[in-house]
Amino acid sequence: MNIVILGAGAIGSLFGSLLSKNNNVVMVGRKDHVDTINKKGLEIQGKTKIKYKIQAFEQLKDISFKPDLLIISVKSYDTEKAIKQAKSIINQNTIVMSIQNGLDNIEKISKFVNPENILICITTHGAFFSKPGVIIHTGIGKTTIGACGGKNIQKIQKCVKIFNNSDIKTSINTNIKQDMWIKAIVNSSINPLTTFFQCKNSYLLENPILKNLVEQICLESTKIARKNGFSIETSDTLKKTKEVIYDTADNYSSMLQSLQKGKKTEIDSINGKLVEIGKKLDCNTFLNEILIHSIKMIS
Repeated sequence: MNIVILGAGAIGSLFGSLLSKNNNVVMVGRKDHVDTINKKGLEIQGKTKIKYKIQAFEQLKDISFKPDLLIISVKSYDTEKAIKQAKSIINQNTIVMSIQNGLDNIEKISKFVNPENILICITTHGAFFSKPGVIIHTGIGKTTIGACGGKNIQKIQKCVKIFNNSDIKTSINTNIKQDMWIKAIVNSSINPLTTFFQCKNSYLLENPILKNLVEQICLESTKIARKNGFSIETSDTLKKTKEVIYDTADNYSSMLQSLQKGKKTEIDSINGKLVEIGKKLDCNTFLNEILIHSIKMIS
């Protein structure tokens, strides 16, 4: 399969390297990362130890083929810009898969892509960008693929098979929209706290004050999801949040990595979207609002 990874960050690079075992993969990313990959290959360290020679470009216009699968792994605030640019290389048969944080990516992609061709990938793998050409795989997680609607089952099955054949253990998710919300709840409880206190994920459970904050944020975010029509129990989201923290104990959250690099964070697409929806539903959004103001204050 011809695959383009649009957004060669930590997770995009990790999945791109694994998928390149059995597929023609091209990565699109920042100049220093792209240059290093083309010269020395892409190296994955940590839980996975591999090095592959993969073709990489800085711009989509340099890709000469129409991909069968386009994986969008850019930050949520760049989604609309990225998919506009990607229109030049996709056709009516191209599957477009979002593997991103946030609650507003599918809405943005749907403006330019037939919803029948859009899939969602949710993963709990942990990874961080060490330096150009090198990614550290910090935690092996679970990966699922699904769609918000439409007749996508054959496309889902095809992608799940490709992922599994590339050693990315993946299953079909028939309730992907709810799980996308669960992921947002988990991220809302972990990412801003680790960013503000500039700590590894594990510290959130080691520090009793932060552990209590995680629980209270998770409760508030879950109530918003329930009011929005999802049958999600707080006990389940809290259990999931703690599982992710344990599984990625040595990881620095993607939001903290963005802050450390002086980049914009995804706070608006995670906590910001929860607040926006929560206010419309007359929910308490106090803690999420504090997190938004705190992250914007230090950014």
